[in-house]
Amino acid sequence: MSQSTNPNRDKIAQLIASKKKHLKQLTADVLFEQIIGGSIQALSETITLLESKNNSDYLKAQDIIKKVIPYASKSIRIGITGVPGVGKSTFIESFGNFLTEKGHKVAVLAIDPSSEKSRGSILGDKTRMANLAANPNAYIRPTASSGSLGGVAQKTRESVLLCEAAGFDVILIETVGVGQSEIAVHSMTDFFLLLMLAGAGDELQGIKRGIMEMADSILISKADGENVKYANIARLDYKNALHLFPANANNWIPKVETLSSLENHGVEKIWNIITDFKQMTTENRHFDYKRNEQQKFWMNESLKERILTDFYSNANYIKHKQNIESQLDKGEITSFQAAELLYNITYKK
Repeated sequence: MSQSTNPNRDKIAQLIASKKKHLKQLTADVLFEQIIGGSIQALSETITLLESKNNSDYLKAQDIIKKVIPYASKSIRIGITGVPGVGKSTFIESFGNFLTEKGHKVAVLAIDPSSEKSRGSILGDKTRMANLAANPNAYIRPTASSGSLGGVAQKTRESVLLCEAAGFDVILIETVGVGQSEIAVHSMTDFFLLLMLAGAGDELQGIKRGIMEMADSILISKADGENVKYANIARLDYKNALHLFPANANNWIPKVETLSSLENHGVEKIWNIITDFKQMTTENRHFDYKRNEQQKFWMNESLKERILTDFYSNANYIKHKQNIESQLDKGEITSFQAAELLYNITYKK
């Protein structure tokens, strides 16, 4: 059967066309009103616009974000990291269901790993958190990293504002657990939670000292069955190790606890820790101070990205790039000289 007569393919094409037409009909004002009214569909559609590579879609999303700012920032933003296999998704599902039972609305923004070669992504969080995904007071939105962490970080930050405006008061941001994503997520959250495995050293887990220094709390996961003993030993080891790190500017002492998501052990404990953290940092005014500093940080990061985009799209750069690369290949100039030449040519210095 040819592609043109394939009924399934034609049906999918019709659905996509219908969806695009539907989105075009929804103005920024309509989507804004629906979001602050708690519409999950409007929230999802706006995040889709935000992630679109179509400039008109992106500008429309930015218009909505500008409108929701007065309705945002009323949540606790929690970053969750740990190597693959540590049990992040299991913990988030257990933690999310616990929070909704306490009357909270939980949004999970999960940055999924993407292939550097194919730019493909697993985007399997709703499958791995099937129970939480079906919870009417929870919202899960995976985002493919697609090799561009800066772009994802900006979209995730703006998605946080949209979720807050839609009434979600607890925002969980899950990292891929590797590379620079932890630093990005740490710089957009209030509380940073690190999940660790018992019986595995830092080298084996791929956790650097810098990541531990960022943590406001460390959870030793999978503390159930025969692993309870090792989890308790690991808890003491990490607790002692944290004393060697410099004191935090907010005067908070990171807490180390054990966790069993399967048995729901430790879930309530971590929420109590987060509640204590927010109360303490609000009282000493570090909570608002950190958010203000994060705003300035992401302003500068956005500016850097804009400058880079403008530079690489500059006509002078595009015109002379190949010639300078040729000189570089022949060994006529160094990479540093090549960069200087391109910079001067681009800005005509």
